[in-house]
Amino acid sequence: FSRELMKRLELKGVEFAEVTLHVGLGTFRPVEVEDLTKHKMDSEQFIIEDKQARIVNRGIERKKRICAVGTTSMRAVESAVSAGKILKPANDWTSKFIFPPYEFSIANTMITNFHTPESTLLMMVAAFGGYDHVMNAYEVAVKEKYRFYSYGDAMLII
Repeated sequence: FSRELMKRLELKGVEFAEVTLHVGLGTFRPVEVEDLTKHKMDSEQFIIEDKQARIVNRGIERKKRICAVGTTSMRAVESAVSAGKILKPANDWTSKFIFPPYEFSIANTMITNFHTPESTLLMMVAAFGGYDHVMNAYEVAVKEKYRFYSYGDAMLII
């Protein structure tokens, strides 16, 4: 996000809560097992400060949209959910692999890139947006020559 876009969003009342996830190469390793429960994710460190958790939880309490920007942010927040379904501060490690079916606890919208087939990232997006909806979006993306991978085009899933 550019500074200008962030300022425009801020003027519209959007609050930002940054999280840190130290992404490892395992995130980009293709899934090569038939049984998804057998796929092992590499462990990655994530940090969610108390201030950031309070911003997100205030949004949840007020029934606002909580938008994870990127699958890495989604994995971090889904790894720090309390029993009461709120975000807790954490400086921890996660090897969480999210694939359908999965019930998300924190974010109710997501911005993400178009990911490669058989990737853990695409499986998380399918779990969030619904397999059929995501596959339809990918058909359009291929037809319209969207750019894939980390520096490609993005989509907003509501």
